[in-house]
Amino acid sequence: MSPVHMTPVPNSTVVAYRDDGPLSRAMGLLVAGQLPPLPPVLAGTFVTGVLLLLGVAGTDGLAVFAPAVTLLLAGPGSTHPHDGRVDWLVPPILRVIEYTFVAACGFAHQLNPVLIFLLLGALAFHHYDLVYRLRQRVYPPSWLATLGLGWDGRMMAVSLVALMGPMTAGYALLAVYLWALFGWESLTSWLAAPRSGVEAADMGTQD
Repeated sequence: MSPVHMTPVPNSTVVAYRDDGPLSRAMGLLVAGQLPPLPPVLAGTFVTGVLLLLGVAGTDGLAVFAPAVTLLLAGPGSTHPHDGRVDWLVPPILRVIEYTFVAACGFAHQLNPVLIFLLLGALAFHHYDLVYRLRQRVYPPSWLATLGLGWDGRMMAVSLVALMGPMTAGYALLAVYLWALFGWESLTSWLAAPRSGVEAADMGTQD
């Protein structure tokens, strides 16, 4: 099996922890890293919380637009180096927003809890795998963030399913897709990765 070449982690691992998708990264390019990341994310958290309190897909259905609002607020900060003293708070806040929205949409539509937790499990597995990779100073391939949709794309996908339905099929397909993608990529990458520093050095010499 040919070795998997993992990209070294950039200086700011906080940016990597964000798990931005194509939409968020594109918005970040528009401001060229000039927007501080934490204040917009906090604003997005507040707006998302208000919309969820109004009721996901309830009488007004405003909560399904929370991903778009969060993207507009938090997306532009994706290219910032996140070198502020408290910028490390941005990734966990984004995780809370994403997980809460996915769970709230599912329970509001009375989906089977097993299906909801199956989707949440795929997200948790991916983020745990991401954290462990960064601790080892490696980073998953760039295409994974694109195919994995990022926190922004996944929230938008759930929102579209909530608007168009059917919810059960949408959650099931998204869960199966993400588990297959994240599970396969993680397994193949870790099996092909160097098992020790000596082996890594030998591979570097061969290259």
